[in-house]
Amino acid sequence: MSDVALMDQLVQEYKNLKAQVQKVIVGQDQVVDQIICAIFSGGHVLLVGVPGLAKTLMVQTVASALGLSFNRIQFTPDLMPSDILGSEILDSERNFKFIKGPIFSQIILADEINRTPPKTQAALLEAMQEGAVTIAGVRHELSQPYFVLATQNPIEQEGTYPLPEAQLDRFMFAINLTYPSLAEEVQIVKSTTAEMGQVLEPCLDGPTLIRYQKLIRRMPVADNVIDYAVRLVTKTRPGLEDTPESVKHYIDWGAGPRASQNLILAAKTHAALRGKYSPDIEDVKAVALPVLRHRLLKNYKAEAEGKHIDEIITALL
Repeated sequence: MSDVALMDQLVQEYKNLKAQVQKVIVGQDQVVDQIICAIFSGGHVLLVGVPGLAKTLMVQTVASALGLSFNRIQFTPDLMPSDILGSEILDSERNFKFIKGPIFSQIILADEINRTPPKTQAALLEAMQEGAVTIAGVRHELSQPYFVLATQNPIEQEGTYPLPEAQLDRFMFAINLTYPSLAEEVQIVKSTTAEMGQVLEPCLDGPTLIRYQKLIRRMPVADNVIDYAVRLVTKTRPGLEDTPESVKHYIDWGAGPRASQNLILAAKTHAALRGKYSPDIEDVKAVALPVLRHRLLKNYKAEAEGKHIDEIITALL
């Protein structure tokens, strides 16, 4: 099948996937769109929202609709790296045997990732970047496609361990969840307090998803679109001469080259899911907020004046 025909098929698959997810998830259209965009791009997602906004249900639903295996890991202060990765045990014949941990699944929900110490947070790093984990010097490959979705509660920060910038940078998107509208909440209450009866039909499988991920990487991109994405990222760095005053005033640290890469990759996926054969500047703008918001570090002045990071990025756009 040609790339053009495959691209047209992708649009139809995306519509089917959205329809399946909407059987269970009410509203949150933009959030679902961005999660699907990240999955087709081969990236990971950090989901920030208060409890009760169906973060877990959303990830479970997307995993079921994609036909992928799913595991949830609840991060706690006493969680050890071996609790996630697995460990070697001595079997009855006195041989070491590796018992796989919950990370050996295709979609991982890392719930409240900032509740666990840095040593355990770091156990996810190799898995996210390399698609493999190393236990006792032996490398174990993870099933592909592989996708980590981590959640954070933005309001309760006592006893938490903020993710370091190097680890935040491994996430393609940071997505903020907001409360549903009144009409959406009425619908949520009606559907969740009645008899449970929604059965999801998997639309895709792992090998098909990988084929689409490779297709998206093959998409051509015009030089002016790449130039726009790179210029946008360089404008977030306060140390440069042509950096806007707002960034110099409010930002301590800007985004690195991985942000430029993710902007283009996410823009490709955003374009492909909408039936376009090449991304344009509008596609870059559409994904700029989730790609950049966790990569900029505000200074004390921004905190004191109540400047939101999204305002600063929107001004740059």
